[in-house]
Amino acid sequence: MGSNFEFVNPQFFWLLLLLPLLTGWYLWKRRQQNAALHISSIKGFKTKKNWFARLRPLLFILRMIALAAIIVAMARPRTVDESTRIKTTKGIDIVIAIDVSASMLARDLRPNRLEALKTVAARFINDRPNDRIGLVEYAGESFTKTPLTSDKSIVLSSLGSIKYNTIIEGGTAIGMGLGTAVNRLKDSRAKSKVIILLTDGVNNSGVIDPKIASELAVEFGIKVYTIGLGTNGMAQSPIGIRPDGSFQYGSVQVEIDEELLKEIAATTGGQYFRATSTSKLEEIYEEINKLEKTDIEEFKYRNYDEKFRPLALLAFGLLFFEQLLRYTLFRSFI
Repeated sequence: MGSNFEFVNPQFFWLLLLLPLLTGWYLWKRRQQNAALHISSIKGFKTKKNWFARLRPLLFILRMIALAAIIVAMARPRTVDESTRIKTTKGIDIVIAIDVSASMLARDLRPNRLEALKTVAARFINDRPNDRIGLVEYAGESFTKTPLTSDKSIVLSSLGSIKYNTIIEGGTAIGMGLGTAVNRLKDSRAKSKVIILLTDGVNNSGVIDPKIASELAVEFGIKVYTIGLGTNGMAQSPIGIRPDGSFQYGSVQVEIDEELLKEIAATTGGQYFRATSTSKLEEIYEEINKLEKTDIEEFKYRNYDEKFRPLALLAFGLLFFEQLLRYTLFRSFI
């Protein structure tokens, strides 16, 4: 809520230019009204100061202040309290399907593909305050990490906890990941249903064919954006596990089934992107963010508090006081 001060009719301020003109006219008129008597000496006269005579200009001052107050009141000052309420008229449901296979620990993105993805995806989630978002993890099999929810704190917490583990079967089951994401969205009544599918490999496991999963997405009106994650050429990737449990790294050829990812995107009405660096991944998420806009309806409420009444009352009070003085204390001078 914000509060602003404004004048509805500021053009009336031009009338303030009358005040110096009236003041000049008053001084000239007063000089004309004062009679002059020329004598050689006033020693024979007793002089007595008359404070009422000196205070006579007070009547004009009161009238000028009253006139200024009337002009400002005519300009109609007021304060405006504005409040805004935003209503999401048609939301978007988004499921992010994340490949968590061992190859996602490759270091061609800093510090590795999975951590870079989590950082960029977190910013994307924060930029979608009016949408429901869910998370799916997949490697050789898949499962729902977080169902669709509008509570971004839950989604961000779940995203932060995603890491490579040996519990999920090894491999890259793109069809399984896509199928699980479709299952989370098939009953959604949102205006738009979107899956963001990320992988750094080829489909080499799972019981669901990726093409069949993409056909299911089409049947349920789901659009799929696919992202191939990884540099071109060789990348430092895990090639073994040392006795202490840490990974041994070596140069491995990056293999991404781009033809499959392009086909999935084209079939469902989405787009395919290739992220060869963290900055490129950020650009991709920004592009998807622009492509999938949520319809927002904004209602603004304004409360006006008029301020001209006190000025009008002040003006009439001053005029009344001026008339009272004119016909009482200053009556003999008028």
